[in-house]
Amino acid sequence: MQRYLLLAWSIGGLAAGIACLLAGAPQAAGMVWMASALPVAAHVAIGLARALIGGRLGVDAVALFAILGAVALGEAATAAVIGMMVAGGEALEAWAEGRARAALTELVARAPRRAARILDAGVEEIDVAAIRPGDLLLVRPGETLPADGRLEDAGAVLDDSALTGEALPVEARNGDRLRSGSVNAGAAFRLRAEHDAAASTYAAIIRLTREAAEVRAPLVRLADRWAVGFILLTAALAAGAWLISGDPTRALSVLVVATPCPLILAAPVALIAGIGRAARRGIVVKGGGALERLARVRTVLFDKTGTLTPGHPRLAAIDAAPDPGRDGALRLAATLAQGSTHPVAGALVAAAAARGIVPPAPESVAETAGGGLTGTVEGRVLMLGSEGFLQAAGIVPQDGFGITAQVAAAAGSVAWLAVDGRAAAAFVMADGVRRDAPRAVRRLRAIGVERILLLTGDRAAAAAPIGRALRLDAVLASQAPADKIEAVRREAARAPTAMVGDGVNDAPALAAADVGIAMGAMGTAAAAEAGDVVLLVDRVDRVPEAIAIAIRSRRIALRAIMLGMGLSGGAMVAAAGGWITPLAGALLQEAIDVLAILYALTALRPDGEEPGDEHLPAEAGLVERQEEHAGLRDLAEALRRTAEEIEATPDGLAGLAALEARLRTELLPHHQAEERLLFPEAARRLGGQDPMAPLVRMHAEMEQLAERVAVLLPLATEPDTWPSAMLEIRRSLFALEALLRVHLAVEEEMLAGLSGEKVSPAGPALVPGRAG
Repeated sequence: MQRYLLLAWSIGGLAAGIACLLAGAPQAAGMVWMASALPVAAHVAIGLARALIGGRLGVDAVALFAILGAVALGEAATAAVIGMMVAGGEALEAWAEGRARAALTELVARAPRRAARILDAGVEEIDVAAIRPGDLLLVRPGETLPADGRLEDAGAVLDDSALTGEALPVEARNGDRLRSGSVNAGAAFRLRAEHDAAASTYAAIIRLTREAAEVRAPLVRLADRWAVGFILLTAALAAGAWLISGDPTRALSVLVVATPCPLILAAPVALIAGIGRAARRGIVVKGGGALERLARVRTVLFDKTGTLTPGHPRLAAIDAAPDPGRDGALRLAATLAQGSTHPVAGALVAAAAARGIVPPAPESVAETAGGGLTGTVEGRVLMLGSEGFLQAAGIVPQDGFGITAQVAAAAGSVAWLAVDGRAAAAFVMADGVRRDAPRAVRRLRAIGVERILLLTGDRAAAAAPIGRALRLDAVLASQAPADKIEAVRREAARAPTAMVGDGVNDAPALAAADVGIAMGAMGTAAAAEAGDVVLLVDRVDRVPEAIAIAIRSRRIALRAIMLGMGLSGGAMVAAAGGWITPLAGALLQEAIDVLAILYALTALRPDGEEPGDEHLPAEAGLVERQEEHAGLRDLAEALRRTAEEIEATPDGLAGLAALEARLRTELLPHHQAEERLLFPEAARRLGGQDPMAPLVRMHAEMEQLAERVAVLLPLATEPDTWPSAMLEIRRSLFALEALLRVHLAVEEEMLAGLSGEKVSPAGPALVPGRAG
């Protein structure tokens, strides 16, 4: 406010002096102009004294000498214009920083101050500081969630745009964890607080935001050092112009046009603007220093679980003996798995539910830590766990299961099922690559990152497929936290390095890297505290976006400095030569300041290299089509299973007919809906020349194979034609299964950036199994 009052005083004094001059009172005009300039000079002198006490020589000294010199030489109008120029520069600084910090201050301004707590006697209004874990809170429409907690009602609709930059509303279901800072975009709901407000997600974001605004960047400190040289250069040029010409007004002209504002303001404004731009995209950067280091990154190391992969195992394939068969084995395993909270057990239960298998209640279940489960189901003794768990009980997997074990070494891990003392099934588990991960890696290379590595504590067999799928430069597996720190330091010795992770075990490596990037949306508080950059949205493609924003912000900061100082240097030479008067110089200096600061503010805007909000409208049906993909993966599994189980006689024609019906009722309508609504809208967002053409071609190939199966079925009804028809049907089913899996993976990767939904893993890996 003080800056704006000083500007108003300067403008008022300059206008009053002009009025006096027009009224024929030049002496009064001069006095008014001096009266308007001297308070500004006093303000600058106080700021200069404070800077000297702090051990810095501020470039405002040039402005102070210019005002005092103008007063001494009787250039009252020039003194008034310089005063207005200085006051205007400070007001412009306040306005520019306000614009640059808008996204950051908006987060702080939206922080809730009151909350509604539900008690037996009714609802009471409390300060958010009074919230305690376990409190039941009422969140009304339009209110900001005051604390982290779990949803107690059936559903809720949330607006996460302030936290993540995602424009689309998010739907939550009963029991889901909700983060403070989200806005209730639907009906009122109840929230069971898990933390007090001070320990909530939003409080941490505000704390990081305030830290980001206070840290001085190296580029800003560099500008301070340049400022000292600039003052000496200005003094030398002004003194030289006076000595050579004998005219002190030339020295005054040099002082007037010596504009320090690009040095003082341009760098911090551009860097703060970059931080604000990042915040709008769900990326919290802890200060200009972190932004500068991020701009220099040339090596990126990724953790695997929870970063490049979702961190949730899924069932990729089943290999089972004829008795109990694949579905029977999954039913027995899911029954036993109900008694465990292990992620693999949860994946088996989820896979059974997806196939419509309802497991009965187990008769007894016992869990061995680090081994597996034992129990009795329908009178049969079951064991479910690792190979070593079965071997400890004297059970050796059958010979045929060795193939599955070898495949699992490349695709994931195996959970074994033994029934009545004999190995009966092997469940291949895998943790798939995030849909946005391949695009993130390609984007990193496009913006100049030279080396990308995977750094994980998992075994090499589980990590190698991830590195191969993403085309990473190296995979470092079986890394303990100390090993990760050493690996980060080795890479940092070669080039500026960023480490991306989400877990407690990643925190030391994040701290050791030049820039630590924490997946803060689903990661741990330890990782978020250790990181220099925190991603508030659970998307790994925000990593290259953060680096791109940092590169552009630093480039704009340097260009703004060079633009302002280049124009100022030219004006100083012209002033020393007598071509610019003090009054004209004051006006020119103000124009240079405005130009440099406005250019620095362009860091707020996205450029063509940064991804924008390209979410498809709801009418395009992207969410519905993605939900159908789970059924299509089940269809792909059915295609493979049916092809493997085709008998030498036409006894299985009924099953083939049912499968062909699924192709007509599930696959073809899905294709038609995509081509009618989804693909045209996606093509407009993606740009380029017919980007959806490969997917449409795959549709045509799959439909041709489905038609081939439909034509072969009637021809296979006779025993004489069955042998040849069976071979063709088997080939068609295998080809259709392979093409369908590839199509789903490619489509999900292409469309991952067009959805506001949380990124989920791609489908199961293409893993062969043995006939049941």
